[in-house]
Amino acid sequence: MVITLIIILVIVVLLVAVVWGTYNSLVKLNERVNEAWSDITVQLKYRADLIPNVVETVKGYAKHEKSAFEDVTKARSAVMSANTVKGTAEAERSLEGALSKIFAIAEAYPELKANTNFQQLQLQLQDVEDKIQAARRFYNAGAKELNTKIKLFPSNIINNMIGHFKEREYYEVADEEKAQIQNAPQVKFD
Repeated sequence: MVITLIIILVIVVLLVAVVWGTYNSLVKLNERVNEAWSDITVQLKYRADLIPNVVETVKGYAKHEKSAFEDVTKARSAVMSANTVKGTAEAERSLEGALSKIFAIAEAYPELKANTNFQQLQLQLQDVEDKIQAARRFYNAGAKELNTKIKLFPSNIINNMIGHFKEREYYEVADEEKAQIQNAPQVKFD
């Protein structure tokens, strides 16, 4: 009788330990993904703060390009107000397109391209773009790890009982960007 009680107690203790450990690992992964998403939003905010400076610098040289400046302002606002991964990705693509118009305008003005303030802003934007890419990779890695853990046994059972942890969306490139990546130009030397 005592041995049976000890065996039952050991089994209960092991089950509690498994549940406790699994829950804690899910919490850690969830927080890692939250941190990664926060890193993305910090970098997007920093970029959004740089954009008005770029626009004002270019405006000084290209006053007649009003629609391009309005597009950048709208796209910047959309990025700052997006609250989902998919919405942020879509708004960011729109902003990148609007920014490319601004830089195309800048190409038409050699004195603007030579402006040190504009050059510094371009370098800062490039730096923040690199940081955003790194933050996206970190976020996607965390989302993958969390999504996998949620689906694996025994985590799936524990999560289904608790119902607290949800799968995370991946921060993906647009379909047209995927097509460009998959259909990269071929280099041939004859």
